[in-house]
Amino acid sequence: MPIEVFVADEQSARPVDCPRWAALAHGALVASHVRGDAELSVLFVDEEAITALNERFLGHEGPTDVLSFPIEDDPAPSGRAPDGGGSGPGWEPVDEDDLPTLLGDVVICPDVAWRNAPEHAGTYEDEIALLLVHGILHLLGMDHEVEAEAEAMEAREQELLAALHRTPDPGGSPP
Repeated sequence: MPIEVFVADEQSARPVDCPRWAALAHGALVASHVRGDAELSVLFVDEEAITALNERFLGHEGPTDVLSFPIEDDPAPSGRAPDGGGSGPGWEPVDEDDLPTLLGDVVICPDVAWRNAPEHAGTYEDEIALLLVHGILHLLGMDHEVEAEAEAMEAREQELLAALHRTPDPGGSPP
């Protein structure tokens, strides 16, 4: 299994082109040297959902535009194996080298992106692209808590967007 990107649109306020954003996410992962079997989930949610996530996990009030939830390197045990440890007929131990790398989830609120776009990235599509790449870079370990990290992250966002994202021509002519 190669890199897999799962995209779900769980809101109805703004249009979301799931295949387009899946392709951008996949390209960003490949360009960021993610190799082997890896999985990423991208969820587009309404303001109520992102507000609840923002408050629950970050302790911040109100909606935000994007949240990233990395999967921890050493997940907690998921429970005991049935029948005393998995020694029944047909049971085989799991080879952890065969499991995909679960990168995590990027959660985006299109309504907030729509409002922020004119003063931030320009168009709604450019804003969604920026938020998606930003969220992926967080999953890959980049941050913007200190100025040097913020500059490096912004530069990488711009590199990826320049290489992978083009706003469709409203006139319909091919790029």
